Amino acid sequence: MAKNLLAAQSGGPTAAINATLAGIIEQADAMEGIDRIYGARYGIQGVLSERFLDLGERLRTLGASEFGEEQEKRRWERMLNRLSTTPAAALGSCRYKLKDPAEDSSEFEALFRIFRKYEIAYFVYIGGNDSMDTVAKLSRFLAERGESGITVVGAPKTIDNDLFGIDHCPGFGSAAKYIVSSLSELERELLVYDTDYVILVEMMGRNAGWLTAAAALCEGRNSEIPYLLYLQERAFCLDRFLTDVRDRLREHRQVIVAVSEGIRDENGIMLCDYDGVDGGLDAFGHRIASGAARVLERAVQREIGCKVRSIELNLLQRCAGHILSATDVEESRELGRNAVRLALRGRNGVMSSLRRLPGPDYAVEYFPVEITEIANRERKVPDAWINAAGNNVTPECRAYLRPLIRGEQSCAFEDGIPKYVVLF
Repeated sequence: MAKNLLAAQSGGPTAAINATLAGIIEQADAMEGIDRIYGARYGIQGVLSERFLDLGERLRTLGASEFGEEQEKRRWERMLNRLSTTPAAALGSCRYKLKDPAEDSSEFEALFRIFRKYEIAYFVYIGGNDSMDTVAKLSRFLAERGESGITVVGAPKTIDNDLFGIDHCPGFGSAAKYIVSSLSELERELLVYDTDYVILVEMMGRNAGWLTAAAALCEGRNSEIPYLLYLQERAFCLDRFLTDVRDRLREHRQVIVAVSEGIRDENGIMLCDYDGVDGGLDAFGHRIASGAARVLERAVQREIGCKVRSIELNLLQRCAGHILSATDVEESRELGRNAVRLALRGRNGVMSSLRRLPGPDYAVEYFPVEITEIANRERKVPDAWINAAGNNVTPECRAYLRPLIRGEQSCAFEDGIPKYVVLF
């Protein structure tokens, strides 16, 4: 009986999720005991509908087409490297919540039959909090029925950086690098004008303010422009915000404000709801939030009256392949390799993880963490890392963030246009 590996991607895309996929393919191809490497299109939904690709065959075909003059091993390496710098989910994604198997096991029975049909011995699911919920349910179902021939392992990703059981999440470093690069460029816009000017920038982070915190890395690097940061973890007060802006404008004629999309006031009302627009819920019941910066723009116009612009980075911060953190890409790929090693050791129901090593120089080690410690939990910015005024972060937070954006990688370009790997 063959032993095949199946990989799939789920949740929101990131600039580094395909580096994890490349690590999975690379490690699986190099190890004895794995016959074929499949990829499921569109996450767990694609598994249920049997929408599979032979990833080894697909990459070798693409490599022969693009780098036909080179030796096969070199073509293989170049395709994996290109996949690593291709942003978003090359296999496609989904936001699909499996039912509780204790209430309805039909989906899990179907998954088991499909794994048997395609001789899947190892399933690696790449994703964030909700994807780890899928890993937890599926691994528990297999364990409860005494099935030891299929190993389910999670591989992390999320730009929100809110997963438990890991020092920092793949995809976050590149999103943070995009943010600090964009804000550094916006500083140049501000410095053009000899007038009071406020730019408000809204970052993703429905329930955690890590991306907003990353904005602090810009402050003082290329100008004296002051920054104000408002993270989801602290209750927001509009009057205090306006006072903060007035105070900074008295010190300096330009101000940059970074704000989490999910900030709430003292009554728990999301700032984006001040517009009276309900963004609805996603498939996992999470509130869809955006528009906080627009609310603040109108408040500054009304109460202060200076030049003001709001910018919502939105999807741009997730898939910027032209400005990647080398640290993020390298670690994401190694987490994929580690996931395969864990799967072959039969570590069912764990996630491939990393932790920061002590010492003056930044370094990490890779290890497994039980999925039950991760699923359906969120790790927020520690309150101690937010300043007393609630409008910036502490030096400890900056020290944590700084190594994650180091090093530069970029996607390939052809005729001046980004060149990405297209798997289907």
